[in-house]
Amino acid sequence: MGRTKLSVNINKIATLRNARGGDDPSVLEAAKRIQNFGADGITVHPRPDERHIRRSDVYALKPWISTEFNIEGYPSEDFLSLVQDIKPEQVTLVPDPPNVLTSNAGWNVQAQRQLLEHSCKSLQGSRISVFVDPTTCSEVDLKSLKDLGVQRIELYTEAYAKAFKNPSLRLATLDTYVRLAELVLKQGLEINAGHDLNQINLGLFIDKVPEVREVSIGHALISEALYEGMEYTVKSYLKILTKT
Repeated sequence: MGRTKLSVNINKIATLRNARGGDDPSVLEAAKRIQNFGADGITVHPRPDERHIRRSDVYALKPWISTEFNIEGYPSEDFLSLVQDIKPEQVTLVPDPPNVLTSNAGWNVQAQRQLLEHSCKSLQGSRISVFVDPTTCSEVDLKSLKDLGVQRIELYTEAYAKAFKNPSLRLATLDTYVRLAELVLKQGLEINAGHDLNQINLGLFIDKVPEVREVSIGHALISEALYEGMEYTVKSYLKILTKT
């Protein structure tokens, strides 16, 4: 399978730009450099209020993505239309409506099956990944997602990141992810992971769940880059993923 791939979420670059106006820092220049530093993909999460990545950014980025373009978001009709125009390699469906600050839950697959079914039918041509919480996702949910045409499951890793800070909880929480990963593979699906992963907790997670095909990391990576520099930080993550 090779090492786990790194997709860098550049939303925080856009947040910094939007705080001042203009185009500095440039999300396009950031994406180009991150790819040159060795990242395997670029992730963006456009929201209706455009508080970070804008629709215009997504269109501007498309011709310059030489790795893999991952667009994540809540599958509103506007979002589905944007993704249909761009045709990224991957689209990640997250259940957070516009008023949510950041992704903070996995899909309730059975309750939201109709929306997921409509979305999957609309997104043929891109790999479809769906955000799930290992503490609530069941084998029945995974089978339903497979039947809808989903190819990957993204493990929502906030619970792991929080538990990592407490050694007495760390491995017990990680076991939840290991068990769900086994069920994901049993259904013939692939695994992604993301949310609050950083240079400190990433290595153990990938060591215990080596089947993860891709991690999407934004907030931590961009924050660390403020101290360490973008090139050094991207290469540090790649080194972690190569070791495991």
